[in-house]
Amino acid sequence: MQETTLKLSVPGNDLMSVLVGERDELLRQVEEQFPDARIHVRGNEITIDGEHADTVRRVFDELVLLLERGLTVDARTIERAIDMVRVDERPSDVLTSEIFRTSRGKPIRPRSAGQKRYVEVATDNVITFAMGPAGTGKSWLAVALAVKALQAGQVDRIVLTRPLVEAGERVGFLPGDLMAKVDPYFRPLYDALFDMLDMDTAQRLLERGEVEVAPLAFMRGRTLNNSFVILDEAQNTTPEQMKMFLTRLGFGSRVIVTGDISQTDVPGGRSGLADLETILSGISGLGFVHLSSHDVVRHRIVQDIVEAYEIAGSDGPRQPSVEA
Repeated sequence: MQETTLKLSVPGNDLMSVLVGERDELLRQVEEQFPDARIHVRGNEITIDGEHADTVRRVFDELVLLLERGLTVDARTIERAIDMVRVDERPSDVLTSEIFRTSRGKPIRPRSAGQKRYVEVATDNVITFAMGPAGTGKSWLAVALAVKALQAGQVDRIVLTRPLVEAGERVGFLPGDLMAKVDPYFRPLYDALFDMLDMDTAQRLLERGEVEVAPLAFMRGRTLNNSFVILDEAQNTTPEQMKMFLTRLGFGSRVIVTGDISQTDVPGGRSGLADLETILSGISGLGFVHLSSHDVVRHRIVQDIVEAYEIAGSDGPRQPSVEA
């Protein structure tokens, strides 16, 4: 590949200092990812030489746009920006897209192109199926969209449900009433809810029934009107349970179904999530999103682990899954 020399002018000393980081630590992070490129900074100008000069230039262009739009650029942001640019995605389009702000004023945003597609599909459809490995934010984003809809008055309540496959007969031996028994299995959804709302507000919504938590078995016979319903860990439903759940939908409601087929714990492996896209294809108002290891938003090592299992074609030993 032919070497090129490219230059980039950064508008303002304040942006340049943030861009390169304290003691040039962020600049060194970019250099480590592109060892064949030579990056020189002088004043407000960055000069890039080498085979990957164009890619590095696009990385810096995107980082400048993020800074100009008020985002914080840190080591994790640079890592994600580099990953996106390498596959011809624009971090400035993805990372600046805002779903809503939490009670503490924190903006909730998608963190990958796949997550941005997920939000768009869920916004445009009545029922959305989000499938992908652990750490891709399936549950977290579902709760964010549900809270946004509740706060905007689009629905009257949020319903959180999931199958209790791992619990099986053991759930009867846990202490306390029903809510105390199922609480450990809904903890990932609770964690996401408390991320969006302060503790007191979330507790009030639970007490008033505006946020309802129920095992999937308790959905039979119900009609859910004006509700935002999240079915989590849907890979552990049976086909019969999935059909039962999807036919609970009433007027004014929206549904997000999340799951990871590779973590199926249903006896016999008959997951209600498998082949669902084939069965339901062509129905208006249904959307399917497939997230991948590139959308993992936990520690980088989680993405590496997911990719390793994908390459090996093996799920390996599992513990009950906990979603983001």
